[in-house]
Amino acid sequence: MIEDLVSTIIPVYNRPEMLVSAVETVIQQDYRPIEIIIVDDGSSDNTLDVAHKLAKQYDFIQLRNIENSGAGSAREHGRQIANGEFIQYLDSDDLLDASKFSLQVKALKATPEAGACYCKTRVEITHPAEQIEAWKRTGEKIDSILPAMLAGRWWGTSTPLYRRIACDAAGPWTALINEEDWEYDCRIALTHNQLCRVNQTLSTERHHDAPRLSNNGSSDPAKLASRAQAHLTIVEHALNAEFDHRTPEFEHLLVACFLLARQCAEVGLVEQSKSLISVAQKHLNEASKQQTQIRIFRVCAKLFGWKTMGKLSAMIDRLRQ
Repeated sequence: MIEDLVSTIIPVYNRPEMLVSAVETVIQQDYRPIEIIIVDDGSSDNTLDVAHKLAKQYDFIQLRNIENSGAGSAREHGRQIANGEFIQYLDSDDLLDASKFSLQVKALKATPEAGACYCKTRVEITHPAEQIEAWKRTGEKIDSILPAMLAGRWWGTSTPLYRRIACDAAGPWTALINEEDWEYDCRIALTHNQLCRVNQTLSTERHHDAPRLSNNGSSDPAKLASRAQAHLTIVEHALNAEFDHRTPEFEHLLVACFLLARQCAEVGLVEQSKSLISVAQKHLNEASKQQTQIRIFRVCAKLFGWKTMGKLSAMIDRLRQ
């Protein structure tokens, strides 16, 4: 590990133009030393050629090409070869403001107990054209990852700068293809839960019409299976973390498990649906209104079939909208 070095890990798949603009925002940082690790995730267009040109142009850029396996696996490949004291994960369609590293490194050095430093993150939406200056909860002051993160990943991949020791303690990224980043952040919290914050907008998430791994997460069976595993693992992390498990955030997570179980049932992922419902029923407060809904769903699923109940639930949800 090289002291003060910030390692930026950028997984990329079929995004040559966006990759260039993302890399440029790292190069333009007013902070040094830096290194950039581009991991091409088996692109089928000219992305790898573009990445090669960038690596030849700058001696602090490394390039790796791996078989297509998803962003989590690509980030892990980059983490394994990163040399920095600090780690920045950056999706290839996102951007960093020039002072991000200098301000966040300063904050981390002033707060040795913090495992990560976050900032405000703006979001730029292509259609319709819109810009939000503090996306999700990045405009709020939150002192720790958990329990807040249990209600959903409240920052973007570009938002936090991590200490390397926090990433090493968390261990490898999973090979999940959806919600792998949410699971990773909750796992970071098990050993390095405390946060520090720079109250400025320092990164940009770009929402666009090009393909994104998060698309179709409620209908694609493979992505639903990944989300089911992520939810179940996050519940385990929550149970292993030191906080009051009667919090609204933990209840929110358990209710989300039940809702996801219905989506899994609809596409025939019966085992995942059963596991999610069991976890929700086991840990939800007995007084929760969802307990009754879960019992009704389970009884009807046994009578009419899990897939039938999943489809019926989806139809009822659409009628309520």
